[in-house]
Amino acid sequence: MLRRAGGGARTSPAFVAARRSSRNWPMRYGRWLAYSDLVVLVVIFAVFWILARTLEFERISWPDGPDLPYWVVILAIEGLWFVALGVFDTRERHIVGNGPLEYARIANAGVALFALLVSLAFFLRLEVSRALLLVVIPLGTIVLILSRWFWRQWLRAQQRARKYVYRAVVLGEPRKVAHIISAIRRTSGTGFDIVGAVTSGTEAASIEGVPVVGGFATAAEALDAVDADTLIVAGSDEVDPGIMRRLGWAIADRDANLVVAPQLTDVAGPRIHSRPAAGLPLVHVEYPSLEGYRGFIKRTFDVVASSLLIVITSPVMLAAAIAIRSEGAGPIMYRQTRVGRRGTSFGMLKFRSMIPGADDELASLLDAQGSSDRPLHKVIDDPRITRVGRFLRKHSIDELPQLFNVLVGTMSLVGPRPQRAAEVAFYDDAAERRLLVKPGMSGLWQVSGRSRLAWEDALRLDLYYVENWSFMQDLQILFRTVRAVVSPGDSAR
Repeated sequence: MLRRAGGGARTSPAFVAARRSSRNWPMRYGRWLAYSDLVVLVVIFAVFWILARTLEFERISWPDGPDLPYWVVILAIEGLWFVALGVFDTRERHIVGNGPLEYARIANAGVALFALLVSLAFFLRLEVSRALLLVVIPLGTIVLILSRWFWRQWLRAQQRARKYVYRAVVLGEPRKVAHIISAIRRTSGTGFDIVGAVTSGTEAASIEGVPVVGGFATAAEALDAVDADTLIVAGSDEVDPGIMRRLGWAIADRDANLVVAPQLTDVAGPRIHSRPAAGLPLVHVEYPSLEGYRGFIKRTFDVVASSLLIVITSPVMLAAAIAIRSEGAGPIMYRQTRVGRRGTSFGMLKFRSMIPGADDELASLLDAQGSSDRPLHKVIDDPRITRVGRFLRKHSIDELPQLFNVLVGTMSLVGPRPQRAAEVAFYDDAAERRLLVKPGMSGLWQVSGRSRLAWEDALRLDLYYVENWSFMQDLQILFRTVRAVVSPGDSAR
């Protein structure tokens, strides 16, 4: 939304009041992560050392080599692990605090350390405790990831208070600037606080509530005017390579950040690769596929995890069945036809949470609330839900039978939510891409608002998942799902 000013053409930056930003917060935050990693490693190996002494692993030797105390080996491995976390850029300022890449790099550092130790033990014929390789390294990797997650929650809490953020100015045509501002604002945890806009061809005083602080010719001075440390370039035909080069020099002189926002949207960082050619920074975009080894990994995880969860949750499912039966007549389980991968139909299982024959009333209820012409068939304050069913739904217990759908392969633990054929009939070409992967028990939109989300937002999140699938993202969504189930809030209905 553009807001028009009453004045004429602008020739100099509009100076606005702003506080001084702490430009070195990423460096300080990186140091804190390093100290945290070191503390985690010291604690993990201290516990192992205590147990190792109990198990009489006090010395280590190899043929034609010295006889060393075990604590020397432990310190050496601890140092190697700390170095590996640095080599794999797990504390790199552009990836910490956002997205699964930080966690993936920590896992890669653990795998590399494991491979190195196994190789050394084999070639040097070292008698190394198997617990060190099979327990300490995997457990340490998990604890490191958990510690980073806690740091991330702290960082996001600070950023919600507009601390530890990049103060950014967006440069480009008004419509492109508005798109960047809207996208950043609707997504929490980006780390950007948009404090100004630089554009031309408009007399607007603000764009989406952000003040316009200058034109293209005065972009560098506009950064100084609002005390910004980041310039986000959204693009404009008026900004030629020569202007961008001079602007880049001005940004470098100010020790600020230059960020280029391509026309691509909803593309995860690991899919983007820069490849210089003829002096041009060409951006290559990869499209993920769930075929081959990726599909095998996802399916294997689904089978193993669903089997374990069925065993673990069997007492809860038994209690739910008893509660449903105690409330009155009707089936305990509910089987509904949903549309799965590539448009194939399957029977999705749920605990019955509504009165018998509830499907017969759906059309009239949707007509009454005026949503029968939209793909997301969700009845607000649904009168068909039973007293027990309301509790089951709030805590997602009614979804537990879908673990059997996952086990047989018609669903996955993570994926777009399966919809009815009547809803799929409303799909356009974009929505059809939801059907490229198996539907899931949980997904991005379920952990990002559930019942509060409009269809457009739910579709955007599902398409983001389809276009940017990764195993680490699945694990992250499952972790957020556990949090949503434990503390469902008002969005669960």
